[in-house]
Amino acid sequence: MSTPDTIVHLVRHGEVHNPEGVLYGRRDGFHLSVRGRAMADRVAEALQGNDITVIRSSPLERAQETAAPLAAALRLEVGAEPRVIESANRFEGLTFGKGNNALRNPLLWRHLYNPYRPSWGEPYKAIVERMMAAVHDARRDAAGHEAVLVSHQLPIWTTRLAAERRSYLHDPRKRQCTLCSVTSFGFAGEELVEISYAEPAIDLIPTGDIAAPFSAGDAPEENRPEGTPPE
Repeated sequence: MSTPDTIVHLVRHGEVHNPEGVLYGRRDGFHLSVRGRAMADRVAEALQGNDITVIRSSPLERAQETAAPLAAALRLEVGAEPRVIESANRFEGLTFGKGNNALRNPLLWRHLYNPYRPSWGEPYKAIVERMMAAVHDARRDAAGHEAVLVSHQLPIWTTRLAAERRSYLHDPRKRQCTLCSVTSFGFAGEELVEISYAEPAIDLIPTGDIAAPFSAGDAPEENRPEGTPPE
């Protein structure tokens, strides 16, 4: 196998202050919690010794705030990259806590008929196309060095599934993409030759939240995510 000459790191944002347990999706106004900011600092500590020349982020606040400590440590600007934004979702804005799980509403079940597409949101293929376009632009701009793209769980995980030629159909609880995790794509020229994964902030994530498909930081127990809301 060829040795990578350029690496693009896909970083998931940190824990979000979300006491109501809302599936926030692309909504504005959802910022990192205190613990989420500590997670972002941890990522900065883990990556600041790398040869990073490009940092770009989803336009959503939680991603921008996750990118900020690393950018400050490396004295780089955070570029806006709308192609790595969260996936669109018909359930955005609904709550999925134990006492108020939107999936109990039969009126919403009509959106769940096709998990392969998926029928409740942005097609997986469309997510991968925009994500890989952003990855390859970052690869070209950081040629011979490393780049960071701060994104969201489902876009990162779907892109990894595609890169590994795996099925898009999956259990959200089994995604290997925890808060502030780093999924790294190593390229030899234009060819993807290596994929690696790291969890620099894993010890900061509450045990019950490790498998959660979205962050509900600071939420009381009754508002924490229940089951597997589509995301």
